[in-house]
Amino acid sequence: SSGINAEWPLRPGIQNKNKYNTPKYRLVVRFTNKVIIAQVAYATIEGDKIVCDARSSELPRYGIKTGLTNYPASYAVGLLLARRLNQKYGLDETYTGVEEVDGEEYYVEKEGERGAFYCVLDTGLSRTSSGARIFGVLKGAVDGGLDIPHSSKRFPGYNTETDENNAAAHRARILGEHISSYMQTLLDDDEDAYKRQFATYRKEGIMPDMIEGMYTKAHAAIRADPSPAAKKEKPEGYKPKSYRRPRMSIQQRKGRVAQQKAAFLALH
Repeated sequence: SSGINAEWPLRPGIQNKNKYNTPKYRLVVRFTNKVIIAQVAYATIEGDKIVCDARSSELPRYGIKTGLTNYPASYAVGLLLARRLNQKYGLDETYTGVEEVDGEEYYVEKEGERGAFYCVLDTGLSRTSSGARIFGVLKGAVDGGLDIPHSSKRFPGYNTETDENNAAAHRARILGEHISSYMQTLLDDDEDAYKRQFATYRKEGIMPDMIEGMYTKAHAAIRADPSPAAKKEKPEGYKPKSYRRPRMSIQQRKGRVAQQKAAFLALH
């Protein structure tokens, strides 16, 4: 037996000869406890090469000070990545995407000589449940002007019985209406729980009726300037902090052994 699966001859990695070495771009989305990371990458024999990167830790620049791992933040990260990538390749004016969030199903169409940037979603080990945050990143990237194959069946608001997408429900989720309504409920029913659960929102002075405006302003700010922040220059003579213990001389090692022996003999 040759070990080749005859039922699936088109294995991943096979490429037409006339497209040899053409990169296959992936929208890689990963979640940590504190940060959402979205990158466009392509594979090489040496490893993945990153084309563009956006993280939710950048969102405070655009007015989203807290809640950096929720669904609205996921959408904002996808939008930031798309606008940054289009700006990098000079496609930002041709493919503007959806400038005002409406939750409607949207697919990028080719305009002019250059097509939209095409990539596929790389979910990794994330669960692709309906309404998952990873699809918020996908929606943000598509609304930002990237060409990513998808359907609306996994977005919040999709009804499996009627096979219809509720755009208003998806828009509400993108703009954080579920957060503001829960904040208002806790504020009315249990103020102690509200203070405990939304402590960071209170610290930033964010009230329930300010949530939607915060996200709409952030989307506009992202579109206005998606470029990454300038890196801080390190001062002259900068040395990174080291947690390794300095190497001891032979005299120091002998002295340490003598101290340990003396301490052991004192106990016995």
